Amino acid sequence: MGLNLSVSDAVGSGTRTTGDIDLQQSGPTVPRMILGARLRRLREARGITGAEAGHRIRASHSKISRLEMGRTGFKTRDVADLLTLYGVTDESERATLLALARQSNTPGWWHVYHDVVPSWLNVYLGLEQTAVVIRGYELQFVPGLLQTEEYARALLTFGPDDTRDRIERRVALRMARQRILHRPQPPHLWVVIDEAALRRSMGDAGLMRRQLDHLLNVSEMPHVTIQVVPFTVGGHAAICGPITVLRPPGGELPDVVYLEQLTGGVYPDKPSEIEQYRHTMNRLVVEAEAPAATRDFLYRLRRDT
Repeated sequence: MGLNLSVSDAVGSGTRTTGDIDLQQSGPTVPRMILGARLRRLREARGITGAEAGHRIRASHSKISRLEMGRTGFKTRDVADLLTLYGVTDESERATLLALARQSNTPGWWHVYHDVVPSWLNVYLGLEQTAVVIRGYELQFVPGLLQTEEYARALLTFGPDDTRDRIERRVALRMARQRILHRPQPPHLWVVIDEAALRRSMGDAGLMRRQLDHLLNVSEMPHVTIQVVPFTVGGHAAICGPITVLRPPGGELPDVVYLEQLTGGVYPDKPSEIEQYRHTMNRLVVEAEAPAATRDFLYRLRRDT
């Protein structure tokens, strides 16, 4: 049976809550992060080292680190042993944290696309589906959450050799991800798109006009902010490549930075690195066209395409 927990229930009192989140539908990523963060705080409060905690559950210090960062699933037996080691005797708190441990191994709705979802993408999808803010910069293409179906299909055709069926599966997954923009409590999606991405043809001119029309329509949604970095800006803060910064629900989990690469994804996790990417995004939105000016830009580009 699915477990509906509010974020404040999971991480303790004093945490800003965003309402009930269906953790089962959202996948294991956020339950892992919530539980890992709570276990880290409990361990540090007791002055127990990672090595000592690892020894208790017959594991290494590095595994404790991965668990506390939410990078792997939990065994309920291990969580129970750690809670005992950390002196947690309150039955209600133990029950909540053990429920999160069970949830940390429950696949999200995208599990049905397991044949086209690489393991490194699972973490990102879990974050994307539960984030309260998604900020991103794209240099080469329209961001996935804003792509039309035909644009996505054309783009995926340029990827690694694949069968038509697998391409269609990838397209279906991409369209399903976009449902978060239409749910009752959608995230704030704030994207900056390089002009190069909007001028790169993915097929005939009609396809790009329809994609531009879609961007104009979506930009009218109150929770979506779109900005364009025109060529006239020249070099800018994020010239190095695409960036995504996701803010998990609640008020205690740190932002997560995601850098997609050709064959994998990287998640810089040092506080100084996260702050650097957040600063880069802040600079970029100042350098880019304002949202209203971006709409004018899109209208002109649509007219000339």
